[in-house]
Amino acid sequence: MNPGETAGRLPVPCPEQILQATPTLSNCPDCDASLAVLRIIPGRAGAEYWTMRCTACGGIHLDIVKPANAPLTA
Repeated sequence: MNPGETAGRLPVPCPEQILQATPTLSNCPDCDASLAVLRIIPGRAGAEYWTMRCTACGGIHLDIVKPANAPLTA
């Protein structure tokens, strides 16, 4: 096997490749069940809009995620 090949497995990123971003909701704020990501839409200044649906109550929740390297705006 050549360097960089993973034999059918996903490669593990190096620590310098991992970007820190704004934490997202992982549980529904209404019923505390898990949230499933439906769509991620690019936004301004590198932010992303994450649309998530609750796996129990079906509620829709939106998080705005800003990468650590995104410029802060007032």
